[in-house]
Amino acid sequence: MKIQREKEIDIIRISHNKKLFWIIIVLLIVLGILIYFIVKNNTQENKNSECSVDSDCVVATCCHPDSCVSLEKKPDCKEILCSMDLSGPLEDGTGHCGCEKGKCSVVNVSENK
Repeated sequence: MKIQREKEIDIIRISHNKKLFWIIIVLLIVLGILIYFIVKNNTQENKNSECSVDSDCVVATCCHPDSCVSLEKKPDCKEILCSMDLSGPLEDGTGHCGCEKGKCSVVNVSENK
């Protein structure tokens, strides 16, 4: 920006650098677009996640589970009878259902230590 004062006139004239002005406008538009896509991507990741904490996850089957699902997909085990065979980390106490990277999965107790 350049400020000039003309002789014999008490008016100050301001002349702008138009190239710089348009470069700043274009950069602001590009910055706005980048922010929009970053926010959009983060909200899509949150929508795709099954869980946010371990308590959001439960066993996937009533008998002898070997995987985990979100609470929304919890099986109805009211009238199910299971054998007493203990197999897998979810039954023998070496693992539990947990949330890892937004997905419900079996977490081994030995891995946490």
